[in-house]
Amino acid sequence: MLEDKKLFLLDIDGTIAIDGILIDGTKNFMNYVLDIGGKYIFITNNSTKSIKDYVEQFIGLGIKVDETNFITASYATALYLQEHYKEKKIFVVGTKSFIEELKSFNINTTEDLEEDIQCAVVAYDNELTYKKIEKICELLSTKKNIDYIATNPDLVCPTKFGFVPDCGSICKMIKLAVNREPIFIGKPNKIIGDLCIKKSGFTKEETLVIGDRLYTDIACGINSNIDTALVLTGEAKKEDIETTIFKPEYIFKNIKELYEKIINII
Repeated sequence: MLEDKKLFLLDIDGTIAIDGILIDGTKNFMNYVLDIGGKYIFITNNSTKSIKDYVEQFIGLGIKVDETNFITASYATALYLQEHYKEKKIFVVGTKSFIEELKSFNINTTEDLEEDIQCAVVAYDNELTYKKIEKICELLSTKKNIDYIATNPDLVCPTKFGFVPDCGSICKMIKLAVNREPIFIGKPNKIIGDLCIKKSGFTKEETLVIGDRLYTDIACGINSNIDTALVLTGEAKKEDIETTIFKPEYIFKNIKELYEKIINII
């Protein structure tokens, strides 16, 4: 039941904020979670910012956070690279912030085409240039056995005017050129939900995943055996629920409606 939930795993873009502006009801919901002794963890696939940058942004928005409140696709990707490619050369298409986060894990990154590259990584990059695309296409074409991963499969990222291409769309563009697809590390990969449970100390039964996207947010909860709530302030529309295989337990117009529902129950 909703009133029994203590750990809330929240997407950011399209769920609690759009273009860095909080959606109405977000602060009230965050305060409720703290009041009941619960915890909120943001599980964004947006890899344009490091966790450090997200902490600074959210404190500026008046939300009480520290680094334990974030499990991002970039963080999960850094852990994956640290485990599988320790000290090996990694070619990266991503923002400066993303690359700095990888370096903080002592990952050996490069943006140049070098002979000893062992893996190529693509992230949601709002600093993307055609030169970056050209380089990774050359790398994947000339080194066909090189490993290829990406932070997340999201096709679009919500903005105040609509949507812009996300990591999934960047990878589709690359696929059309080199006929290769990456392994995606972020949502809907169950590693995200599992990391949150492990770090928080709460049980899956006490946890709720909240997001605006069916094939990443809701699918992530399903893959992790965690209850899910869809909000209709981002990519998914109500009519999409009829055709998707990723069925949420709860559907709300926005985060405010979810907050009011819980308050009325208790």
